Amino acid sequence: MTAQPSVAEKLRKSYPYVDIVLGSNAVQKLPEMLYEHMQGKRFAWDIDVSSDIPENVPTARDSTFKAAVPVMYGCNNFCTYCIVPYVRGRERSRQPEAILDEVRRLIEAGYKEIMLLGQNVNSYGKDLPDGTDFPALLREIDRIPGEYWIRFMSSHPKDASPALMDALLECEHLAKHFHLPVQSGSDEILRRMNRRYTVESYLEKVRYIRGKAPDFSLTTDLIVGFPDESEADFQGTLDLVREVRFDNMYSFIYSKRTGTKAADMPDPVTDAEKSERMGRLLALQREIAVENNKRFVGRTLRVLADGESKKRPGMLTGRSSENMLVEFPGTPEQIGTFVNVNVTESHSGMVSGELTD
Repeated sequence: MTAQPSVAEKLRKSYPYVDIVLGSNAVQKLPEMLYEHMQGKRFAWDIDVSSDIPENVPTARDSTFKAAVPVMYGCNNFCTYCIVPYVRGRERSRQPEAILDEVRRLIEAGYKEIMLLGQNVNSYGKDLPDGTDFPALLREIDRIPGEYWIRFMSSHPKDASPALMDALLECEHLAKHFHLPVQSGSDEILRRMNRRYTVESYLEKVRYIRGKAPDFSLTTDLIVGFPDESEADFQGTLDLVREVRFDNMYSFIYSKRTGTKAADMPDPVTDAEKSERMGRLLALQREIAVENNKRFVGRTLRVLADGESKKRPGMLTGRSSENMLVEFPGTPEQIGTFVNVNVTESHSGMVSGELTD
C-alpha cells in the first residue's frame, strides 16, 4: 500500500519517526536507502512501480522444505475492487532461465514443495520476446529430476487455457489441485468487477478438467456483498457452488479499497445482509466439503508432512497433492518428508488415517 503516493505522503507528514518508505517493487533498494539515512537524509522513500525485476537478491526462507518462487510481478487486469495494478505496476515476467535456475537450486537443496507466485500466473510470458507461456514454463520445471511438488497461485479464469489444465493433468511434479478464483456466480456482478469472463465460460473450464479427471481438486475465492449485489446475484453464487462442488473456498465480505473504482460504486446492501449471506455460503460449503472428503476414505494419499497437530499429541498434519489437509500418527523427524497415508476417516475440513509403506 505504500506505493500509493497519498499513503507515502501521509506517512511523511503524519508519522515523522518513520525514516524510510518503500514499495514492494523497491525492496532491493533498501541497502541504498539505509545508507542515505545514515548519511543524514531525514526521509527516504521509493514507491516506483515500474522498476526492473531484481535477480540474485539474497533470500531468507523460513522453511527448509517449502519455498515460494515469484515468476512475475504486477497486474494488467484492473478488477474494480483491487488496488494491485496501481501499487505494483504492470505485468513483468522473470526470464525463464532465472526461474528454472532458482527452482533447480531449491530442489538440489532438498526442498519438497515449491509455490510459483504471481498476481496472475496465467499471464506469465506475455511480455517475453521468446514466446514462453506459463504452461510451457511448468513443463520445463517438471523436467527437473527430483522428489518434489510444484504448486502455483493465483490464476485468473479468463487466462486459464486448456494447455494449462493439460499440464496440470500430465506433469508428474505438478500437484493435482487447481485454485481458480471465480469471485461471484452472477454475470452482472462479474461485469461490475471487470473480471472479463462469464459464469458459463468459467463452468466450461471446470467441465474440461473434470471431464478428464472427475474428482480433480478445485478451490476458489468468492466475494460476498459486492456493491449493489442483489439476492438474485447471490443465489447465482450459491448455484455455482452447488454445481462445481469446490473442495475448499476462501470467502470474503467485500471491503472497500480507496483508489479503486468499486470504492465509488453505490452500495445499498447493509452489513447485516452481507453477513447473513456469508453465513449461508459457509454453511453450504461445509455441507459440500463433508461429502467431498468421503471420496478419499480407503485411498492412499501421498502427503508432505509439515508440522505437529495442534490438537492431538503424537499426530502430524500435512497436505496431499490434492491440497487436502491430512492428519496421521508420526514423529517430528518425518516433518519435511513425503509419507503415504491410508485414509480411514473424513471430517468437514480434513481427513485422517494411518501411515503405510
